[in-house]
Amino acid sequence: MTMIRKITLTVFSIALSASVFAQSRWTVDPYHSSLNFTIKHSGISMVNGKFMDYAGSLTTNGEALENAQFDFTIQTTSINTNVEPRDNHLRSADFFEVDKHPTLTFRSTKILKTGKPDQYLLYGKLTIKGVTKDVIADLTYGGVAASDKGDKIGMKATAVINRFDYGINYDPAALGVGKDVYLEVHLQFAKQS
Repeated sequence: MTMIRKITLTVFSIALSASVFAQSRWTVDPYHSSLNFTIKHSGISMVNGKFMDYAGSLTTNGEALENAQFDFTIQTTSINTNVEPRDNHLRSADFFEVDKHPTLTFRSTKILKTGKPDQYLLYGKLTIKGVTKDVIADLTYGGVAASDKGDKIGMKATAVINRFDYGINYDPAALGVGKDVYLEVHLQFAKQS
């Protein structure tokens, strides 16, 4: 093996090791996070809800969000609008059909900085009822804070999706239940050692 090839392989190995060790893995802290949605009712008011059971991870290069990777799985049966009969209806085949589709997932594909401080565009694939669609969310970076239990990172994401795109076709004229679902997700992640 020539000296140049040995040097090239050594430099490549060092660079690869540095990039691997620079990655940070974070897991969502459910005590300081919430996955919320709002949808119009009868064209005159809004109904709020959330999902209570979920798991999520974030992989970053250091603390930077560029090239970060989000990965979320949400249990559809955990939907909660504080009205039990409505929640049971949302779990039925008219809406999430939780027996056949127990989870919904989100996987990010890229994150782009905007021209504003701490503002990003979060691109990803959202899967509901077995249907996967591209979504773009506005992401606000809250920063990193140290605590006695380790570093935390915070952010907020908002997006609007059309429920019909995911086969949630109850009330097809959208007279009682609006078609647009407004998502507002507050996230805090804990750094893993």
